[in-house]
Amino acid sequence: MKIFQREQRSLFGEILDWMLTPLLLLWPVSLALTWLVAQGIANKPFDRALEYNAHALAQLVSVHKGQPQFNLPQPASEILRADDSDTVYYQVMGPRGDLLSGERDLPLPPEEELPTIGEVRLRDAELRGLEIRMAYIWVRLPLPDAPLALVQVAETREKRSVLATEIIKGVMVPQFVILPLAVLLVWLALARGIKPLNQLEERIRARDPDDLSPLDHKTVPLEVAPLVASVNDLLTRLNDSLATQKRFLADAAHQLKTPLAGLRMQADLAQREGTSTDELKRSLQQIGRSSIRATHTVNLLLALARADGGGVQMAHVPCDLARLTVEVVRDSVPRALDKCIDLGYDGAEPGAPGVWLDGNPTLLKELVRNLVDNAINYTPSSADKPGIITARVLADTFGRVLLLQVEDTGPGVPEAERELIFQPFYRALGTDADGSGLGLPIVLEIARQHGAEISVEDARPGQQPPGARFTVRFPARESPDAPD
Repeated sequence: MKIFQREQRSLFGEILDWMLTPLLLLWPVSLALTWLVAQGIANKPFDRALEYNAHALAQLVSVHKGQPQFNLPQPASEILRADDSDTVYYQVMGPRGDLLSGERDLPLPPEEELPTIGEVRLRDAELRGLEIRMAYIWVRLPLPDAPLALVQVAETREKRSVLATEIIKGVMVPQFVILPLAVLLVWLALARGIKPLNQLEERIRARDPDDLSPLDHKTVPLEVAPLVASVNDLLTRLNDSLATQKRFLADAAHQLKTPLAGLRMQADLAQREGTSTDELKRSLQQIGRSSIRATHTVNLLLALARADGGGVQMAHVPCDLARLTVEVVRDSVPRALDKCIDLGYDGAEPGAPGVWLDGNPTLLKELVRNLVDNAINYTPSSADKPGIITARVLADTFGRVLLLQVEDTGPGVPEAERELIFQPFYRALGTDADGSGLGLPIVLEIARQHGAEISVEDARPGQQPPGARFTVRFPARESPDAPD
C-alpha cells in the first residue's frame, strides 16, 4: 500500500515532474564536470611553468674534468623559490644516482619507465605528506657510455587549488541564481501552456444543461483537438439518442391516447340514461377491443425496451432457430385461421445441421413472432381467396450463414419505404391494417443484438400483389456443442 499515492494524477504535476527532475539531476553532474574541467584549466599554466623551469635547470648541467656538475646561480635560485603560496623543489641526479644538487627526498620516476632524452614529463607525487606536481627531464652528458642525468622540479598544489576553486565559484554562483529562475520560468511556461485546458473546462461548465452543440475545436491546441473531437462525437450521439427518446415518448403517448380515449368514450356512452341492453353490449365490446389494443401497444413498448436492453448485453446460448420458428408458427395458427390465412413453415427441420446460432431464445422468438404478426396484419385474405404466409429457415453449412425468411402475398413494401418501416410508429401508407408501428423496430433491434442483417424485397416480383419477403441473415454455428 502506497501511503502517499494520489488517487487522481495531475497532468500539470506530471509534466512538471518530468521537466524538473532531469534538470535537478543534471545540475550536480554539471557541477562535477565543471570541477574536472576547472582542474584541467588550473593545471595548464602551472604545468608550463614547471616545464620551463625543468628545461632551464637542465641547461645548467655540465661536465668538468670528466665529472658531472650543476651550477645554479644565486639569482636563479632566488627566482626559483620566490613564491608566497607554494614551495618549489628541485633535484639534479648524476649518472650514477648521486645527488648533484637540490632535495634528496624527491621521489624518482617509476623504474619501469624508459628514459626519453630532452622530453619533459609530468606526474603527481607526494613529498612529506604534501601533494606535489613534478616535471622531470633526462639529460645526456658528454661522457663515456652515454650516461644520463635526471633533472626534476616539483611544486606544491596550493595555487592550483585556489585557481580551480575560483573557477568553480565563478560557475556555481550564477547557477544558484539561474536554477531557481529556470524552475520559475518552467512553472510559468507550463501554466501558460495548460491554460487552454482550463479555458475549455470553463466553457463546458458555463454551458446550459440542454446545450449539446459541438465544442469549437479550432480554439484548442492540436494535442487536445482529438479529445474535443471525441467529446463532440459523444455529444452528437447523445443528442441523437435524446431526440430519439423524445420522439419515441411523444409517439408512444399519441398511440396510447387513441385507445384510452375510446375507452373513456365508450364508458360515457354506457353510462347514459336510457341505454338499451344491445347498446350496452356494443359499448362493452368496444371497451374490450380498445383495452386489447392498449395492452398490445404497451406489450410492444415493453418488448422494444427489452430488446434495446438499456445498453446491457443479454446472455447468449446455443439456439435452434428452426425449432423456435416452428413454435411461433404453431402459436400463430389460430390468429391466422381467424383471418382465413394459410400460415405454414417450410425449411430446415429442427435439429438439422446448420440451424444453430448463439442468441437469446426469448428475443429470437419475439423477432419471429413480430415478423409473422406483421405479415398477418398486412396480408388481405378471404374465404374465397385466402392469403398465404410462409416462414422458413435456410441453413448454409459451408458459408456458416443462417437465414430466416417470412414472406406473404400482401401488397408488399414500396422501395421508398423499406427503410422507413423500421422506424418506431411508422406505418405504411395506403393500408388500413391494425398495428402500432412497433413490431419491425423491435425486429431490427433484436437482429442488431445478434449481429444479424435484415432486408426486405418483393416475394413475387412482377406480379400483383407482389407480396413481401423479410430476410434476416444470422451468423450460424455448426452444432449446439460446437466451440465458440
